[in-house]
Formats: sequence, C-alpha cells, structure tokens
Amino acid sequence: MEKVISLCKRRGLIFQSSEIYGGLSNTWDYGPFGVELKNNLKRAWWKSSVYERYDCFGMDSAILMHPKVWEASGHVKNFFDLKSDCLSCRKRFKTENLGDKTKCPECSGKLTESRPFNLMFKTHQGPVEDTENELFLRPETAQGMFVNFANILDSRHPKLPFGLAQIGKSFRNEITPGNFTFRTREFEQMEIEYFVNPSAAQEAYEEWVKTRYQWYIGLGISKDNLRLRVHGKEELAHYALACTDIEYKFPFGWSELEGIANRSDFDLKQHGEHSGKDLRYFDDAAKERFYPYIIEPSAGADRALLAFLVDAYCEEKVKDGTRTVLKLNKELAPVKAAVFPLLKNRPEIVELAKKIAKELKRSIVATYDDTGAIGKLYRRQDEVGTLYCVTVDVQSLEDKQVTVRDRDTMQQERVSLDRLKEYIIDKLGDNTLSI
Repeated sequence: MEKVISLCKRRGLIFQSSEIYGGLSNTWDYGPFGVELKNNLKRAWWKSSVYERYDCFGMDSAILMHPKVWEASGHVKNFFDLKSDCLSCRKRFKTENLGDKTKCPECSGKLTESRPFNLMFKTHQGPVEDTENELFLRPETAQGMFVNFANILDSRHPKLPFGLAQIGKSFRNEITPGNFTFRTREFEQMEIEYFVNPSAAQEAYEEWVKTRYQWYIGLGISKDNLRLRVHGKEELAHYALACTDIEYKFPFGWSELEGIANRSDFDLKQHGEHSGKDLRYFDDAAKERFYPYIIEPSAGADRALLAFLVDAYCEEKVKDGTRTVLKLNKELAPVKAAVFPLLKNRPEIVELAKKIAKELKRSIVATYDDTGAIGKLYRRQDEVGTLYCVTVDVQSLEDKQVTVRDRDTMQQERVSLDRLKEYIIDKLGDNTLSI
C-alpha cells in the first residue's frame, strides 16, 4: 500500500485534501491523472449498466432530500454505530472492533460505555439553524431512486423487470475511516436499483451477482484477488432476504468492493406508507397491484479505483534497473498516448510533437511532455499507465515517421504520421473518448 500511495501523490493521481493546511483526515483529492482514471471507471460502469442494457435507465438525484425520506428509510432511528471513547487520548472506536478489550487499544486509558453514534451528517437550510430546518447529507444514493419510482413509471412506462442506475456522492460520518481511499466520510457510489416481480427476485439476484463479478474480471482484476462472500442470516439488514459481497484481496486483507442485495419490498412499502402515495406497480397481464422486490448492486467508485490501482501495480526488471508500471486495462488507462520531442532544443521537432499531440487529442486522451530526458519521460508515463508513447526525433522531420512504444511490451515501432491516429485507435479498439 505504501508504494501505491507514494505513486499516487508523485504522479498526480490522488492527493491529501487541504494538504497545505495540514490536511483533513481521510479526505482525498483526485489530481489530473486520478480524475481521468476515475471518470473512465465510472464511464465503464455506466456503459455496462445503462448503455449496453435495454432494461436500465440512468438518473441523478439530489444530495439534499426531504428529511422525511430518511425517517421512512429508517436512517434516522437505525443508521448508527455503537462507539466508545477513550477518556485519556480522546480517540473514538467502534465497539465491534474492540472485542473483549476494556481499555483503549492506543494508550490503555479508560473507555466510556458504548453508546449509539448516528452516521449521517446534519446541515440546515435557510438562515436559522433549528430542528425545523434540519437536513441531512445523503448517506446513500439509493433513496433518491426509490422516491422517484412513480415518476419513472409515469414518464418511461417500463415493464418489470427494470432498473435505475446512478453515480453520485454520499456522506457517512464514519467513526474509524482509513486505509487510504477505501473507507472515507465522503465517497462516490455506483448503484443500481433493479425492480422485479417477487417471484423472479431470487433468479435476478443470482444473475446480478454473476454480472457484477464478471465486470471486474473483464476490466482486468485478477480472479485470484476476487471472491464472493455470502452473508449469513445474522449479518443481513433487517429488510434484506439475501446479500453477497464481491471482495478484493487488498494489501490490508480481504474487503468489500461491492454488495449485491435482495432488499425485498421494504423500500417502496416504507415510502408509500410515509408519503401517502401509491408506489405499487400495476401488472396489466395479471390485473393486480403489488410492491416489486428490489435487487441492489451497490459499488464504491473510490474502492473500485483503489482495487484497480493495486491490481495493476507492477515492478519489472529492465536493462537499466526496475521500472514501475500500472498495467491498467485500456478502457481505464488515464492517458492513451503521450507525445515527446526527442530533442527539446530543436524548435522544429518540438513544434511537430505539439502538432501531433493536438491532433491526437481530438480523438483520444493524449498528452504532451518535454520536461525530461526520453528515458525519464517513459518511466513517468509507465507509472500512470499510459498505453503508448510517441517520440518525435530528427529523422521524423525527413521521413514523416515517429516511434511508438507499447507500455506492456516496451516494443517500439516506426509509424508514419498519416496513419498514426488510425494506428493507435485500432490498438485501443472501442476505448476512445467517444465511449
């Protein structure tokens, strides 16, 4: 993990938030390469979850919602952790993580009795801060899709089964966040709420588990580092009939990447009862109204990004030592091609290299760099997973060809300028900006 974290800062993938002020614990900013990687990850999820399916619709609900939403969902009463505080060092711990310990694991100080700690962030709307104006930052994106169920039925007229997909920020006042970007108080979710006839719920649940597991493998995660873990009855949320976690073998151990749950008909029933609106589905064929069951694949974009980074991180022996390379899938790589002038003191070579980079940028994510020797430039791009490096040299001015280096094989090939863009796009397949 230390090597991955160091690379992330060194190469502009992920920075500590507010670092110049000492940082804010467990909050992170995505730099120039990190935001491209995260956008590519979200784009790949959206492509598979919405564009490539006929039964899923995308949406984007508000972060701030009516406070009664969270009463109906049970978050106001039930969304809490039991915590204990150390009276000496003032650190706070989840009771479940303390086990049988009666003293602080950090300083051996006295611990307080366990008490509930609500995980939702509170805020207020308007100029007066009182309980009547109290709002919450959403702890999940799911409720925004549940409360829009009737709107989707009225506007799109879908037949069961169908799903709603959303990517968005959520906020949880976690007691013990940590492990870099794995557990944070502000995070981004990629969630699907899939509405089905109760009789088809188990089959849909099993199919979504397979689909989501395969998605990670398809984007390059090693099978050896993935596993499915079925929740025992004692682990299930009170409304859930089943849940399976897709877990990744991080350097700090096996941890959840995504959960796929059968939420039964709890959510629509709750919102129907609390709002007074009829959120049942009318089946034309059966001539009956009922609450659909909901299958929910819920993934964390930040956790997934961390897993792809760890899985792609590689150190290889080469002639001049060891090179570090992120062997990211072509669809995820932040930069597809980087263009360098071999000699930056030759204006005509620099001008041609910049012209090539500008032309490539119209079709793919490309960059230009002349801030080091060619070997150093290669190593920089290897560390952020850039797929192809294009070098413009003296000979390029005469034969109108450039050298293209492949990230994974390090093999080099001379390619004519008039077919360079076509050459790289062919190598990329469908993984261009047009996705």
